[in-house]
Amino acid sequence: MNTQKQNGNIIAIITMFFIFAMISFITNLAAPIGTIWGHRFEGNGILGMMGNMMNFLAYLFMGIPAGNLLVKIGYKKTALWAMGVGIVGLAIQYLSSVIGTETVLFNFIIYLLGAFICGFCVCMLNTVVNPMLNLLGGGGNKGNQLIQAGGALNSLSATLTPFFVGALIGSLTPATTMTDVAPLLWIGMGVFVAAFIIISFVNIPEPHMYTKQKGSEKITFEYSPWNFRHTVLGVIGIFIYVGVEVGIPGTLNFYLSDQTGTGAGVLGDASAIAGAIVAIYWLLMLVGRILSSAISGKVPTRIQLSVVSAVAILLVILAIFFPKSCTLNMPGYSVGNGIVVAEVPISALFLVLCGLCTSVMWGGIFNLAVEGLGKYTAKASGLFMMMVVGGGILPLIQQYIAKVGGYMCSYWLIVVALAYLLYYGVSGCKNVNQNIPVD
Repeated sequence: MNTQKQNGNIIAIITMFFIFAMISFITNLAAPIGTIWGHRFEGNGILGMMGNMMNFLAYLFMGIPAGNLLVKIGYKKTALWAMGVGIVGLAIQYLSSVIGTETVLFNFIIYLLGAFICGFCVCMLNTVVNPMLNLLGGGGNKGNQLIQAGGALNSLSATLTPFFVGALIGSLTPATTMTDVAPLLWIGMGVFVAAFIIISFVNIPEPHMYTKQKGSEKITFEYSPWNFRHTVLGVIGIFIYVGVEVGIPGTLNFYLSDQTGTGAGVLGDASAIAGAIVAIYWLLMLVGRILSSAISGKVPTRIQLSVVSAVAILLVILAIFFPKSCTLNMPGYSVGNGIVVAEVPISALFLVLCGLCTSVMWGGIFNLAVEGLGKYTAKASGLFMMMVVGGGILPLIQQYIAKVGGYMCSYWLIVVALAYLLYYGVSGCKNVNQNIPVD
């Protein structure tokens, strides 16, 4: 019986790993696909980022309901619902390549609807995957190890997604449409269908559901997470962080793909090269997470967050001030020649290196913000999930600044955001409300 349960858990863990990868796959489709729409709307990067905006906007509406759904119907059913929603969202995005193609605006609206629905999917999956992996690992260090392993696959998927999108697009032309990236949408739907079938037959432990059936003493909440200053500042930090994490590579992708005078001046298959270079950012996030998991037992979270925020500020400022004429060779991709060495502004290197810094910020902010919350932790988690909407809002603002003042000028927004995260790591994370009972 124990062997059967263990085998079932292993299958569930592997499935959760794939879902972890799917979260970043769906999320990271939006920015590189946005270059298609930006080009179709005559280089309008703001409209190009609208798919990313819709994806993250869904978190604002689904963050708390997803948590409530988890409590009401459990991990397994919530995951199944999420995958069903994901299939619908990807299918609608695919339909944008075959319906309304005569009218770009109508075509675009269909795509945005699909991106918004996919946002509901990834929000629900994010709510499920972390606690489920922790539960399957038995909590504690083993649970954390599974989450870190899932996070590594998440980063790997995030690395490959812009690379594949760029390879399918090649160079942006008037003929470039969603049809060019349709194979990735079909792959995503296929993975969701397979995961749906597997999880349907796997027994997922639901201890909180069991406790509810048995009956337990009702927990009273005299206060709320909003009464804790470090939590409120952490909620703001999550909003800012996700905007930074998405904004740095997202705008870089637009910059490198843009072959007009305002772009980076990349020759050849600019979109493919941009996708490959941006993929390095996500690869470095994978490296950063592995390094962080190795040192987290010895180096306090506050110090990690403060150091990476300061280093990221330095890197972004260097990227802003180095002129476009200062170039270096970086590995890229060409549709006709495969892996190539591309000449790009040195600013691209500085921005890509920021992946090492942003890799540890989510875990650090979350860890510091829920410290000492006790029974209020679950409610705070719903707030954090809502604030992921920052990944849609800040990059959109950055694109507006890029349109008005230039791509590199838009990164001053990132500098200000990182300065806040530095403040949070140094001072804002301190719990000054320890007098509030949390048991």
